[in-house]
Amino acid sequence: MKKILILLFSAIVLLSCTEKTAEATPELNESIFLLDSKWQTQDGKELQLRDLKGKNIVVTMIFTSCKTACPLLVADMQKIAAKIDPKKLKQTQMVLISIDPDNDTPEVLKQYAIQNNMNEEPWLFLRSDKESVRELANVLAVKYKKISPIVFSHSNIITVFNKKGEMVKQVEGTVKSEEVAKAVEELK
Repeated sequence: MKKILILLFSAIVLLSCTEKTAEATPELNESIFLLDSKWQTQDGKELQLRDLKGKNIVVTMIFTSCKTACPLLVADMQKIAAKIDPKKLKQTQMVLISIDPDNDTPEVLKQYAIQNNMNEEPWLFLRSDKESVRELANVLAVKYKKISPIVFSHSNIITVFNKKGEMVKQVEGTVKSEEVAKAVEELK
């Protein structure tokens, strides 16, 4: 497992100097489906990331009590979904992963999904234990730090994975939803 993580992290580091696109060098891509962590959905169901195999994935990391960056990330994810062709959207999972598993229980995630009109396909909210969250954050190059019991400082990154779980695009900061939606559209 440690070798897999080192390979994943190395690939991210090597690719982080340039924008990741669908044309990224295949031998540098590693699948997030190799991670064996267990996750809970907003409906309390357990899954592993490999259970998402066969769908394109757009993922970001948030926490539900955030009042600053996370609402912007959520709005960006909604804009991206709205710009993806409906046929392609059926092949896509829009995933929001909590960096605050202590507070973001499945019930809290479910309520948050409902409040944001994200309680049906293609939306999926996930939480796991702190170690698994940190592992995935490292793979995604998302940095976060707990500032208080309910406040985190964190990176604003949205990542696109193909159906094999390989990273094909990553954007940080102000997201151009058309750019991310186009990356999803170009996937097979």
